[in-house]
Amino acid sequence: MGQDMRESAVLSRVKHGYTTGARTLASRSIGGLARTRVTPNALTTAGVSLCLAASVLVFFENRNPWLFYWAGAVAFVVGSILDILDGALARAGGKTTPFGSFLDSTTDRIGEGAMLGAIALIFSRQGNQVALGAAVAAVAGSFLVSYTRAKAEGLGLKGDVGLGSRAERVVVITAGLVLAPWGGLQWAIYLLAATSWLTVVQRILHVRKQLITGGKSVN
Repeated sequence: MGQDMRESAVLSRVKHGYTTGARTLASRSIGGLARTRVTPNALTTAGVSLCLAASVLVFFENRNPWLFYWAGAVAFVVGSILDILDGALARAGGKTTPFGSFLDSTTDRIGEGAMLGAIALIFSRQGNQVALGAAVAAVAGSFLVSYTRAKAEGLGLKGDVGLGSRAERVVVITAGLVLAPWGGLQWAIYLLAATSWLTVVQRILHVRKQLITGGKSVN
């Protein structure tokens, strides 16, 4: 038990470290962009468009695995970075709006869902039924990770705990695409499915703990 708690604490510190670092880097790099006419919604649209293009690219991996997997990985990473910068731009330029926040969250799900859907189709074409099932589980898990946070925050609670948030999922998917020519994509999807569902359970338990601590019924 003690060992598990220490490992969990270490992982939490690592996650906090790179999350804080990424946000700091985004904030510093967004200063010049905030002085232009580029809007957060424009970055959001560009980001989801690149993620959708990436999903189309990887689907054609059977024609040239190296070209289409790696081109898809690059497009997916750039699109995901734009999804980070849109929020930073909104905060830096004082352009934060309820609709912008809603649009950002929605397009995040679209881009990620399209990529995982394309990967699922690849596994189906290859006849890899186990990996196909894992891809479907990963889609459901990743959507539930976001839903549990939104629902918790709607109740006035904290729901951003766990290891499988969007940043981690982007890293795992990208790594899987880069390593796909060597057969690494299926293992990335197995990891993604497992961590996504683990995060869902972590968030459910965390919300329950907050409700109990606050003296509210959980029955």
